[in-house]
Amino acid sequence: MSPDRDRYMLFRRVKPLDAILATAEKRSLHRTLGAFQLTMLGIGAVIGTGIFVLTSEAAQKAGPGMLLSFCVAGFVCAVAALCYSELASMVPVSGSAYTYTYAVMGELLAWMVGWGLILEYAVGASAVAVGWSNHAVGLLRGLGIGFPSLISNADALMAKVQLSFGAAATPDLLKAIQVGGWINVPAIIVSILVTWLLIIGTTESARVNAVLVAIKIAALSAFIALTIPVLKAENFEPFMPTGGAGVFGAAASIFFAYVGFDAVSTAAEETKDPQRNVPIGLIGALLICTLFYLLVAIGAIGAIGGQPELSGGVPLAPGSAEIAGRCAAIVSAGAVEPLVCSREALVHVLDAIGWPSVGRLVGLAAVLALPSVVLMMMFGQTRVFFTMARDGLLPERLASVHPRYRTPHVVTMVTGVGATVAAAFLPVGKLADYSNSGTLFAFFMVAISVMVLRWVDPSRQRPFRTPALWVIAPLAIIGCVVLYLSLPLTSILVLPIWGALGLLIYFGYGYRHSHIAHGVVEAVGPGAPPMNEMV
Repeated sequence: MSPDRDRYMLFRRVKPLDAILATAEKRSLHRTLGAFQLTMLGIGAVIGTGIFVLTSEAAQKAGPGMLLSFCVAGFVCAVAALCYSELASMVPVSGSAYTYTYAVMGELLAWMVGWGLILEYAVGASAVAVGWSNHAVGLLRGLGIGFPSLISNADALMAKVQLSFGAAATPDLLKAIQVGGWINVPAIIVSILVTWLLIIGTTESARVNAVLVAIKIAALSAFIALTIPVLKAENFEPFMPTGGAGVFGAAASIFFAYVGFDAVSTAAEETKDPQRNVPIGLIGALLICTLFYLLVAIGAIGAIGGQPELSGGVPLAPGSAEIAGRCAAIVSAGAVEPLVCSREALVHVLDAIGWPSVGRLVGLAAVLALPSVVLMMMFGQTRVFFTMARDGLLPERLASVHPRYRTPHVVTMVTGVGATVAAAFLPVGKLADYSNSGTLFAFFMVAISVMVLRWVDPSRQRPFRTPALWVIAPLAIIGCVVLYLSLPLTSILVLPIWGALGLLIYFGYGYRHSHIAHGVVEAVGPGAPPMNEMV
């Protein structure tokens, strides 16, 4: 076979939409959801992660300017979600952006999206596990139960690693080694527990999820009600201490706080009048969540201030060993811990303004709610892995189902091990940034895919059509690129390095074992071209 023909086959490996839709038709879902239910679904999926664990990280990057950061991140999510919704309504099957890209852009790019989704889900689960650990340890200490820092973070280990790579032995790094930890045991525990629950098939019921949503909203409402009355205007000056770069850098990080909104778009198949109700649910959920986030940020900054810690006029990197050491030095000197130093920012603010008991309740809300977020992120990752293995791009052993629990136990264990190791040694901010790089790439590809499909197959039925597509999709693409380039350099580099590793695996295994390459599809609908023509 000629190299040109082989190259052509590679980029023509498109999984037929008719085959995917024929599979989807077996599910027979009823359209029962209205705009209100979709909005509540979106709020429940979004609130509960970033706002609890990333407020201090955003303040360290942008100071009070993080108010603008929430607006930027919310806008990018909104335009990406509208693109996502059109494909979700057309291809209502498992696999998320991986499946959409496979149907439109072909196998190679679908593999890259699926590989990138590992960063979104598995690494995101690690980030939430670390956030849970911070709140659990803080809650125990608030109750008078000390938990050794030696096994509740990895600041000392990170400082040692930096020194071994030639970093200067600054007072901040030395302080981190002196008082920091070497491993995050609580994060390990919650990651292992969630992995076990996924293997045995235990999932949240709708009633439990509704209770958790109520707890989260009640906690944030209490925080807002107690902090807004005591805010001070001087705490917002200077408003943008790190300039526009800081605002966009914080927006790139707190993009993580909006992950989960795609739960609305993936419910398009079950929505009454999706053309009207999906955008209402999406925009409504994002607007309400953004409003909550802004009020929480205003309360936190206004109550105790939130200026970043600097070194030589440059903000210390959030989650780094340097800022851990700086914060430890501030506290040991007897000063009040700054907002940017807190591992449980909302609890810390309430403590500082004289509401420690309410602060403990907010911490308890985070401890109760965050494990469900870890579970749902790991669940999403295992299903993407499962779909890729079922397509032959990964060893089919990964797609095996437990004979008793009927769950994809092998891929769940692989995901659990990876997420646990990451949670054990990396800080929440870095993990969130790594996760965002994969998410932004997936949304970037979805925005391109929806335009390509609108161009090459304009007559296909679309239960939901993205309004003003040729404006919305380019805005989503530009927004994703801008936020990606606003991430820290290490997080920017994670995506191409991770992608290169993925390409090695694809060409070493997936390219030869792909079911599409062998003319195998699950079902082919009327009019679908023969597989030997598609490849």
